[in-house]
Amino acid sequence: MAKRQLNRRDWLKTSMLTAGGILSTPYLGFAENWKAPLQLDAQGNAMYSPFFKEYLLDDLREFPILSAKLNANENPYGPSPKALEAFTAAAPKGNRYAWKELFQLVNKIAEFEGVQDKNIMMGPGSSDLLEKTAMVLFMNGGNVVSADPAYMSLIRVAESVGATWKPVPLKKDWSHDLKAMEAAVDANTKLVYICNPNNPTGTITDHKELLDFCSRVSEKVPVFIDEAYLAFMGEGLKKSMVSLISEGKNVIIARTFSKIHGMAGLRVGYIVGQEETLGKLKKITRGGMGITYPSVFAAMAAMDDVEFLDKSRVLNAECKKFVYNSLESMGFEYVPSETSFVIFPIEMEGKEFLQKMTHLKVGVRAFQFMDKNWCRVSMGTMEEMKLFADATAKVLI
Repeated sequence: MAKRQLNRRDWLKTSMLTAGGILSTPYLGFAENWKAPLQLDAQGNAMYSPFFKEYLLDDLREFPILSAKLNANENPYGPSPKALEAFTAAAPKGNRYAWKELFQLVNKIAEFEGVQDKNIMMGPGSSDLLEKTAMVLFMNGGNVVSADPAYMSLIRVAESVGATWKPVPLKKDWSHDLKAMEAAVDANTKLVYICNPNNPTGTITDHKELLDFCSRVSEKVPVFIDEAYLAFMGEGLKKSMVSLISEGKNVIIARTFSKIHGMAGLRVGYIVGQEETLGKLKKITRGGMGITYPSVFAAMAAMDDVEFLDKSRVLNAECKKFVYNSLESMGFEYVPSETSFVIFPIEMEGKEFLQKMTHLKVGVRAFQFMDKNWCRVSMGTMEEMKLFADATAKVLI
C-alpha cells in the first residue's frame, strides 16, 4: 500500500494516538493505546504489519456522543458494588500514598495466584506493564515473536525502541501456530508474546499445547502470556500458565482489573513472573506507584465479589448469544469468542463502516487481516447490543 509523509492533520491524529492521548478521547476510549508513532497508509489507517491494519476515523478530534460504546472491551456493569463501596470509603485518604495498603493487595494477589509476593509486580493497568517490559527487554534491539493479528501494545513499544516484530499468522482454527512461533525464535529473539485468549480474534489456544510450548521455549527466551480475558471463560483460570512460575520457568503472566472486574478507569493490573525477571523491569517502573489509594481498596474488594464476577460472565454470555443469533439472521459469519468481544467479517470498506456506525451512535472497531475487513464489537448491556444489531442491519444490509 502507498505510504506518505504526515501532514498537519495526520500529525494531529498521530499525536492523539500517542503519549496516552487516546485515553482521553471520548469516542475511542481505547485501553489499547500506543506510545509509539503509528505508520499510516495513504487513507490514514494504522498499519501494524503488511497484513494487519486498523481503520481509523478521518478526524479523531470529533467526539460524537455514543448510545452504545462497544469499542474498548469494557465491562458495562462494573465496578462491582463492593468495589465501589471500598473505593468511596478510601477516597478521603486519597492524599496519602498507599504503600502499606499496596503490600496488602500484593499479598492477596500472591495467595490467589499460588505464588510468593516476590513474584508479583503491580502497575496502573496491565498495558503499562506490557509496555515497560518492551522498553527493558528491547533497549538494545532484538526481535519479538507473536501472532498476527495480536494485541499491539507491547509490540508497538518494542518497535519504537528498536526491536523487530516477527509476526506469525494464526492457524485456520484461529489458535496460535505454536510450531511456527517456536521455529521463528532465533539468537536475536528477546521475547515471545502470546495473548490468550487473543485480541482481536477472541480465540484461545489449546491449554496443554500452550503449557508444553511455554515450558519448553522459556528455557531459551522469556515467554509473556497476556491473560486479560481469561476470566471470562467459565473455568478460565484453570487454563492459566501461572503454574509455570512455581516450576521456575521464565514466563510472565499479565492480568488486569480492567476487564471482568469492570475497573478500566481505576487502573489496576499486575504481572506474575520470576523475581530476577521482575527485578530487571523495576529499573524503569515504579510498580504500584501509579495506582491510586482508593483503587487499591477497590481492587481488593473486587477480588472478593464473586457474585459480581459470576454475574458478569452470565450477562456477557447472554449478550454474545444475542450477537451470534443477530449476525446469523443477517447472514453473517462470525468467530466464536471466549472473551467479551466478537469479530465478524464485513464486506464494506472499514473506514466507511466506522463512519456509518458512528453516525448511528454505535462505537465499534474495524480491522483488516487475513485478506478481509472485520468488525470487532465489545459486549455491552443487552440494550446496547440491540442498538448494535439495528445499526449493523442498517449499514450492511
